[in-house]
Amino acid sequence: MSTKNLLVELFVEELPPKALKRLGESFANTLSESLKAQGLAAADAVVTAYASPRRLAAHITNVVDRADDKHVMQKLMPVSVGYDANEQPTQALLKKLAPLGYDADNMPLLKRATDGKTEALFLDILMPGMELPGGLKTALDEALAKLPIPKVMTYQLADGWSSVNFVRPAHALVALHGADVVPVSALGLTAGRMTQGHRFEAASPTVTIRDADSYEAQMEGEGAVIPSFDKRRDEIARQLDAVAAEAGDARPIEDSALLDEVTALVERPNVLLCQFEEEFLAVPQECLILTMKANQKYFPLLDAQGHLTNRFLIVSNIRPADPSLVIGGNERVVRPRLADAKFFFDQDRKKPLASRVEALDRVVYHNKLGSQGARVRRLMKLAGAIARGLGADEALAARAAVLAKADLLTDMVGEFPELQGIMGRYYARHDGEAAEVAEAVEAHYKPRFAGDTLPDGNVALAVALAERLDTLTGMFGIGAIPTGDKDPFALRRAALGVLRMLMERYLPLDLMQLLEMAQATFDKEEIAASTAVDVFQFMQERLRVYLKERGAMQDEVESVVVQAPTRIDRVPARLAAVAGFRALPEAAALAAANKRIRNILKKAGTVGDTVDVALLQAGAEADLHQALIAVTPEVETALANLDYTEALTRLAGLRAAVDRFFDEVMVMADEPLIRANRLALLGGLARVMNSVADISELSV
Repeated sequence: MSTKNLLVELFVEELPPKALKRLGESFANTLSESLKAQGLAAADAVVTAYASPRRLAAHITNVVDRADDKHVMQKLMPVSVGYDANEQPTQALLKKLAPLGYDADNMPLLKRATDGKTEALFLDILMPGMELPGGLKTALDEALAKLPIPKVMTYQLADGWSSVNFVRPAHALVALHGADVVPVSALGLTAGRMTQGHRFEAASPTVTIRDADSYEAQMEGEGAVIPSFDKRRDEIARQLDAVAAEAGDARPIEDSALLDEVTALVERPNVLLCQFEEEFLAVPQECLILTMKANQKYFPLLDAQGHLTNRFLIVSNIRPADPSLVIGGNERVVRPRLADAKFFFDQDRKKPLASRVEALDRVVYHNKLGSQGARVRRLMKLAGAIARGLGADEALAARAAVLAKADLLTDMVGEFPELQGIMGRYYARHDGEAAEVAEAVEAHYKPRFAGDTLPDGNVALAVALAERLDTLTGMFGIGAIPTGDKDPFALRRAALGVLRMLMERYLPLDLMQLLEMAQATFDKEEIAASTAVDVFQFMQERLRVYLKERGAMQDEVESVVVQAPTRIDRVPARLAAVAGFRALPEAAALAAANKRIRNILKKAGTVGDTVDVALLQAGAEADLHQALIAVTPEVETALANLDYTEALTRLAGLRAAVDRFFDEVMVMADEPLIRANRLALLGGLARVMNSVADISELSV
């Protein structure tokens, strides 16, 4: 058995850049795991993934040329089928053993073991270890099959008859075990040791890999390619910072997705400094930044205050001695893009934003929910009502809602949909709209993604809440509900946005009332009557997820959310109080007692609200009633002051009375009136004990 390092490379045409990182990681990891499963790679083998625009490769340490033989217990048949009444082998058993070289005179030692319901016969077979060529073939096929390929293409092989399916046409396969070529094939290619380097800058058209361990050094030296995705990414980041520093007080824009994509486009990065005419800086910088990033994959340079400069960085795939032609070419390419942005901006400002609102009636929002114009009219009503609840200017909120979607009809947003809201703010300012209105036009889209900032100011919050509540009630109302991982209308994100605004901005609004208000803006025949309730239940589940993601313990979250709170702004305080309560010495006993009370009341069914003092028996029963009467006003005062910690602390004082009651009193007494009275006492106790959270949910 020979242990060496293994190198596998698949040389292909340019791979899709946005998927390259995942493709490289999947190829290497699946290859490694398959070899480990076959016993060809050590359990602690280290895998290194390589991925460049034209290659996927993996280097795996400690790979053997042949796996160890291993014993396998092969099930033959039930004992009752294999042996007759005299414990002699049956014909069925002999027939099963014959291909393995056994007969009645040469019987192997069989093991008996229970296989689920019956006792079965097993044969200990020594399986020869897998040899590397066959094992690598299996691993390669598995790695290729599991690649997260965005889109497969079919192409013909050199013979003109055969065809294969893969993400891009493959041209070469390298498979080296140490310095030895592994005879394996994939995608119609037979493995060798030759690959290709950089299209233009490699020392020779082909690179002959000496051994598995020399791959990376040879590719960088002879092939002029940095094959490691991470190493190439780090080199680009280093060059971006270095060139920006040379340019003066400037820094490249931070965008990890853009950096990943550019890393997937070049094999030998070379960062160069370019510039454009300063007159284009009159255009909103978001427009210029977006066109440079999205269309050209450039890195705009910002000054110390975060403002766009007229310089940008490009990541070239070549390193000419004189880069002026590369720089000049990119400057010529970007100029028409920036000119288009300036033209759109100038043209859009010739027409007031408000004048575009009427045309929204001709833009379909959803075929079951009407036009964008109809939606804007709903938003205007809802945003105004929410602003009134927040003590904000109702007229400003309604005005912002009217203008919120108008920029969808501008040339700039038509070209760059990502700028919706942002351009609306610029155009509203240009038209002389109130500052709060202009800011709300942009901010009503926030939060756009997980972790995004929330709107500032009650006018913006009112419009942002209205936008998401309208989306949720509208889509739920027509049955467009998220299922599994499918959420085409981003309703989970909309729900989270509402919850975050209510909770993190401490908005004194009732969620159920908000949903009912949103439902009321639709015609009754448009959406289902149960819409508000359905959305509320959906949002309760999202609230559970959100609170747990924030670090709250699952049982604490459940104790609060199970009560279906409608004042989301008070949920954090309730959670904090529950966390403090569980640390008290009385918590475990009270939680257990509360669970017992809940079960008793559930079995009893209907329970009265009033306790008849005359029916209370002296001792534990009367003492619990007195303790409850004493603590109830203290708890109610704490709740009125929103001091949930104080409320739960007061409840801890009931422990002794509750413990004694359950030790000495039979709740389900034979006498109906006494039984009903004791159930009413427990009902009142449960209401007070669960006034902050359902403490029976706590695992203490």
